[in-house]
Amino acid sequence: LVQVPRAGYLPVVACARCREVARCGTCHGPLRVADAGGVPSCRWCGRLATAWRCEHCGGQHLRSVRVGSDRTAEELGRAFPGVPVRVSGASAEGGVVARVPARRALVVATPGAEPTAEGGYAAAVLLDAAVVTGRDSLDVGEQALRTWARACALVRPAPEGGTVVVVGEAAPRPVQALVRWDPAGFAERELAERRDLSLPPAVHVAVLEGARHAVEALLSRADLPDAAQVLGPLPVPATAGPGPDPARGPDTLLDLVHEEAVRALVRTPWASADAVSARLVAAQATRSARREPGTVRLRLEPQGLL
Repeated sequence: LVQVPRAGYLPVVACARCREVARCGTCHGPLRVADAGGVPSCRWCGRLATAWRCEHCGGQHLRSVRVGSDRTAEELGRAFPGVPVRVSGASAEGGVVARVPARRALVVATPGAEPTAEGGYAAAVLLDAAVVTGRDSLDVGEQALRTWARACALVRPAPEGGTVVVVGEAAPRPVQALVRWDPAGFAERELAERRDLSLPPAVHVAVLEGARHAVEALLSRADLPDAAQVLGPLPVPATAGPGPDPARGPDTLLDLVHEEAVRALVRTPWASADAVSARLVAAQATRSARREPGTVRLRLEPQGLL
């Protein structure tokens, strides 16, 4: 089993000259290449970049930054001629494969699409571990450990010859938890740190995004109790930057169009979470009913935001 964090062929490409992430000339989304010899296209708006030129240095040639499951399968097929290679994933040609027989083969799968193997896999290779743990997100460690553990559970036990290899310089904490097979200990340490820092899931978090005047008006109307701590509002970047995970879409639907968009966090102890959530939802409903100007997006306990 070969687990690849990205689907597709080349999900992220960069300028071959200056190494900056290649972006769409229309919406500034990251470009990708769908197949060998294919024309680059935007991951966000889908436009073809037939005459792409780097906005930083003027270069016209691309290089891969992230290799997807299709390209990985292609390279493995060349390296192991005669060995069947199967690809499992939502965007793969054959879709998600549920089960594979106990025959010699290489199975390339994206996280969550790993087929069950009859008798278990002889080995699992977890590729691009640095990418998996390199996202700028509070839950990156737990998500990485969950993804890896799911693949490891499909491998034969060590006494029967099962082997797991993690490839890449990943963050040490989730890797050590995987090596020790100690997800409970990892979760306990994470939760203790988040309690000390008042971060979710130790506290409840609501997120408001939109025009400054609309966000501030909603917070004022909600009349939140003293237990609720409001952080912000602070400006939201106009476009998603080329950080560790440029293949992600814009962080909010406002990022592409509102330079004045702001984000406010409402942090609340769980004892007051229901009351605070109810007030925010009621204030949002009042805004909608009155058709007040400005856009506000309200999210309760969003995943992957912090």
